[in-house]
Amino acid sequence: MSVNLRVTGGTVLTPSGGLTADVLVQDGKIVGLVDGSLHIDADRTVDASGKVVLPGMVDVHVHTREPGFEHKEDIETTSRQAAVGGVTTIFGMPNLNPPTNDVETLTDVFERYSRTSIVDYNHNPAPTNYDQIQPMAEMGINAYKIYMVVDTGRTYPHPAGTGMHDHGHLLKMMDLIAKTGARFIIHPHDQALMDYIEGEYLARGENTPQAYASAYAARSGVIWDTAIDVCLRLAEASGCPIHIAHMQTKRSIDAVRRAKAAGVDVTCEVNHWAPFLSTWDDVERLGPYALSYWVPDEGREAIWEGMVDGTIDICSSDHAPHTREEKEIGWTKMWSCHTGTPGIQYYYPLLLDAVNKGHLTLDRVVSLVATRPAEAFGLWGTKGTIQVGADADLVVADMNSTWTIANDQVLSRCGWTPYDGREISANIDRTFVRGEEVFSGGEVIGKPGYGRLATVNR
Repeated sequence: MSVNLRVTGGTVLTPSGGLTADVLVQDGKIVGLVDGSLHIDADRTVDASGKVVLPGMVDVHVHTREPGFEHKEDIETTSRQAAVGGVTTIFGMPNLNPPTNDVETLTDVFERYSRTSIVDYNHNPAPTNYDQIQPMAEMGINAYKIYMVVDTGRTYPHPAGTGMHDHGHLLKMMDLIAKTGARFIIHPHDQALMDYIEGEYLARGENTPQAYASAYAARSGVIWDTAIDVCLRLAEASGCPIHIAHMQTKRSIDAVRRAKAAGVDVTCEVNHWAPFLSTWDDVERLGPYALSYWVPDEGREAIWEGMVDGTIDICSSDHAPHTREEKEIGWTKMWSCHTGTPGIQYYYPLLLDAVNKGHLTLDRVVSLVATRPAEAFGLWGTKGTIQVGADADLVVADMNSTWTIANDQVLSRCGWTPYDGREISANIDRTFVRGEEVFSGGEVIGKPGYGRLATVNR
């Protein structure tokens, strides 16, 4: 037997747990997990001794900003960061210009990925044009995305064509999506409550990062809790598989836990900022550069508990880059600032660091970033796992490598990270996509256009 690639000497995280084995790769697929003493000819052998071999991250929540906002980011720069961060499959978001909500715009986006993405990909269009839902499903998408929000004081990051908060329209979307077999990603938000809550802050002239953070977390996160309660009930009524983004309150996590126990097909995610960038100190110190959202201590404790016990299924980056100029305005006019933070380059390493600190097990991290997203989004057996027959999407990580995140390492067009100066204890050495090395030795070596559409045959 001869193979293209042999990754030898590492501890391999498989669906059955960690084992010492060599990973054999032929034509982009894993063809064997064998004892290191077994003689097999390989075109190339990579020594992973003393390191862990993990499945690549399947990140189902990524803002590439292309088309329309390439001054912030584009598909190629996003995929370069993905390669460095151990992310081998990305799912883009529809809040673009034009928004992705029909066959024409989806065709354009897929063509852009095929030309420039280094890693594999899919895209989550908005189901706001009802007659386009089924045709877009036939193009190979695995999920749709909607925002239950209308921006106040700005037109981005939630542009027209991507939002819906009328409950009747939301139920109609679920009925139509349920017929496709795809999952429905929902950014939960109670717009009517938020209009009232943020209106009080703005009427008092409070337009700072602290005021914005407080408004979105007001009354123990009531805008999130009521919206998620509605989504869970409509999912139950429609039979539509849903995925809740931005989990951040104890009550919402408890509600998802109960819904799962009752048989509702719901998955949910936490984004990089929730466990690692959501304290009040972060808001005070970094202001607009930390927002996204503030998560009070009770919510953060519930997040970690949910990540441990499996209520929270998935870690997705919510990679959301904006320029410094778009952030700086937030110090005095936060409601005019573009919210969101870049995260795809560092989420997997931060989670591995959390393993070293005893917050999670390595098995749980693999489940959160690879196993569950692949299962929930129709890619299981091909992506998110190290087993025979799966794509050879592999990450070699050093769990004993202390380093410091710094702005000068950032590959995003925005040129900054909220984690600048943070020391962590684990590092990604190599990333392979379908057996091809795309990151090694601190350099992105994958070629734009190598990425392929990651889809499921329904």
